[in-house]
Amino acid sequence: MKQHIPPPALRKNAGAAAATGARLGWLDALRGFAALVVALHHFNVLRMLPFGGVIRQNFDLGVFGVMLFFIVSGYIIPASLERRGDVRAFWIGRIFRIYPALIVALAASIVMLPAGDGSTSLLRTGDNPASLVANGLMLQDLLGVRNGMNVTWTLCYEMVFYFLVTALFTRGLHRHSGVIAVAFAGAALAIGTTLAPQLLLRELGSVRLLLMIVTPVFLLGLWGVLSGNRKLTGAGALLLGGLGLVLLTLNSRAVSFETLLIPATMFAGTAVHRVQHGRLRRAPALLACGFVVAAGVLVGWLYNRNGVQVHTWTSGWKAFSFSYLAAWVLFGLGFLLRNRRFPKVLTWLGAISFSLYLLHFPLLRTLGPLLGVPPMPSSTLGKFAWTGIFLAVLLAASHVMYRLVELPAQRLGRRVQRAAERRRPSTPAAPATAASGPAVILVPRQPDGADRGSASVPAQGGPHSASR
Repeated sequence: MKQHIPPPALRKNAGAAAATGARLGWLDALRGFAALVVALHHFNVLRMLPFGGVIRQNFDLGVFGVMLFFIVSGYIIPASLERRGDVRAFWIGRIFRIYPALIVALAASIVMLPAGDGSTSLLRTGDNPASLVANGLMLQDLLGVRNGMNVTWTLCYEMVFYFLVTALFTRGLHRHSGVIAVAFAGAALAIGTTLAPQLLLRELGSVRLLLMIVTPVFLLGLWGVLSGNRKLTGAGALLLGGLGLVLLTLNSRAVSFETLLIPATMFAGTAVHRVQHGRLRRAPALLACGFVVAAGVLVGWLYNRNGVQVHTWTSGWKAFSFSYLAAWVLFGLGFLLRNRRFPKVLTWLGAISFSLYLLHFPLLRTLGPLLGVPPMPSSTLGKFAWTGIFLAVLLAASHVMYRLVELPAQRLGRRVQRAAERRRPSTPAAPATAASGPAVILVPRQPDGADRGSASVPAQGGPHSASR
């Protein structure tokens, strides 16, 4: 029987698709692993290990998980914007990527958990209008408002990163990721704990007054970036970028060194992507990333002591610094293996990671009382049974939400993008499009899906803890 040989073009396309899948696998694996670490951190899995107490003193799973997420986001999110070359399409994609799953998770948490459970605070703060507005803007952790869910604090820093990336892109400054990362890391080292948290709120004296200033600026900026008009897009992006920078530096709930280290980490991730694709010279990029990593370790050693660790929800400087370093080590290992194929279970875990991140805490708080835990079962069999039940329910629920909420929302977002383009074609946002170099070849398997911050610890902890 004669063998069918596909045309060269088809063979080339098939090879390119396979290569792309292999390249994306490492990001999926990292994202999925980070989400699972966060879930196990809240599960307090270290209680099951013989030397769990010693590990906890020297390594914080929350810092590790969230920083790994932030590196991955920094690596891929700007690439998504530059690949599109369209600010409006980027923002529509982000909105439909995040808000539908977030709304469903919040609604489920409110239904599942009693009012006294501090892990879900939306409509339970005593000031429901402020809670709804701040969480709706996804800036609550930078506005002095309790997070609607304890894990959603990371989304505030993701949002500010979108602000900054968009503003830089529209001004043609997005290529300077290494310099920007060094600037934030240097500020983290220099400022340390000098600035008191929430300075703006302290000066204004009212959350509602702060919201009355921030909300119109946010909405005006968002209207600009969604307009499709070049001048309005540029103006809107500058408004959002300025807003994000002010809130980040002057009104974070965390100590300054931790807050400033987050954008430094994300822009360092962007620098890795740029040097990989020839948009940044290797030596400056390596120096920038090395400085950021060193700064992340040093700020822990310099500042995360003498009571400051209470604000960062860590046991001390070792737990902060070693975990931050480990996140970069694992990212580097994944990067070195980026052309290898990863097991499908890991790429699947990456696909459902956002749902897993949003659902793990409410499911833990719901399943525990139903099964009579905590306290953790004393027997080894009981511990493994409880862990297995929790993970099985969590993974199943996350898969269902991914299939029924995330994917349909992303498809709807693409339809909205096409409709917006038909109605009012967007103009290039800035000289950035022409200056950004060759087309980005690394595209998330799910639209814009390689982000999602996460973290750890009790209901209102510091930024490294998903429970912030």
